[in-house]
Amino acid sequence: MKEIYLDHAATTKLDERVLEKMTPYFLNDYGNANSQHGFGRAAQQAVDEARDTIAGLIGAKASEIYFTSGGTESDNWALRGVASALKDKGNHLIISKIEHAAMLSTAKELEKEGFEFSYIGVDSEGFIDLDELEKAIRPTTILVSCMLANNEIGTIEPIKEVAEIAHRHGVLCFTDAVQAMGALDVNVTDLGVDMMSFSAHKFNGPKGVGALYIKTGVKIGRLISGGHQERTRRGGTTNVPGVVGFAEALKLAKAELKENYDYVANLRNRFVNRVKTEIPFVKFNGPEDFSRRLPNNADFSFEYIEGESILFSLDLAGIAVSSGSACSSGSLDPSHVLLAIGVPEEIAHGSIRFTFGKENTMEEVDYTVDTLKEIVTRLRAMSPLFDLKGDIKDV
Repeated sequence: MKEIYLDHAATTKLDERVLEKMTPYFLNDYGNANSQHGFGRAAQQAVDEARDTIAGLIGAKASEIYFTSGGTESDNWALRGVASALKDKGNHLIISKIEHAAMLSTAKELEKEGFEFSYIGVDSEGFIDLDELEKAIRPTTILVSCMLANNEIGTIEPIKEVAEIAHRHGVLCFTDAVQAMGALDVNVTDLGVDMMSFSAHKFNGPKGVGALYIKTGVKIGRLISGGHQERTRRGGTTNVPGVVGFAEALKLAKAELKENYDYVANLRNRFVNRVKTEIPFVKFNGPEDFSRRLPNNADFSFEYIEGESILFSLDLAGIAVSSGSACSSGSLDPSHVLLAIGVPEEIAHGSIRFTFGKENTMEEVDYTVDTLKEIVTRLRAMSPLFDLKGDIKDV
């Protein structure tokens, strides 16, 4: 049986070149970077070099990069940190309706603590409503947050415009760039944001390490108290091998960006064109203009059948996909992203996200489409809704 991995939005394979860079810090230079002896100094030097590398690759200063355990922690820190640091100035925060669960869950928790949130809508392709955003800003607004690229439907948001609107009103701007980093040329100076989260495992780096960019001068409270790590802003023993791998993975991703972008986009484009042409009653979710969505992303809703049934059938055929965000896959509720862009609930339940990577081949794309066609045909043959589709559409 073939094994085809098409869930790169959830995580990616560790690049062997990255593992090679990390290995010495597991076996030889294994000291705690906060220790004062030789082992510790060697580890700290590696961390400093990694921080310099990452900062340079995204247009930041080394002093503006803070290492975390990943995107979820960075997202939590941005929201909670600003809320706690600026609560005397205001208690109102703004986020889009299609943010990652790490943002939406944290927002709901902060609401219980007395903070107020405005949830800004998006259009049918997932682009944030900039007019609604500007109208939502109040004298008490302290933060505007919008992800750089959506993890489910791949929409690339107009973050420069979002940041300009926020700053025009004296409000901080944060973007979750976890899904975008490695796929797009991300530069914090060009984007104009005050904070940004990203995570190594999305671009062939190690799991369990990420970062929060905090622009010089931005006030933000701690999320994790402890020692003096990360210039006293984030306690916890530094993940030295992870940080080293993080920097190497980002360096490789930036160096090979155009090559990888073009390659995975060609795979995605063939997949999308074949599905649209060869499988009836499907809805392509997200921007139709491929230049306005992530190059590896294809999200489809298959009418009259459940997405989970498609997912499990593909899995039995050796093809790994997702029915939405990996962080929300345990939920039986339809995707909040698809509902936000106006997909009817019954159709949203039949959605599958396919995300391609540099390890995939065109042969795998064709095999997946051929297999998908057979699965959809078989499942629809068992679906009473499919038998009634004419009556349903006439209602």
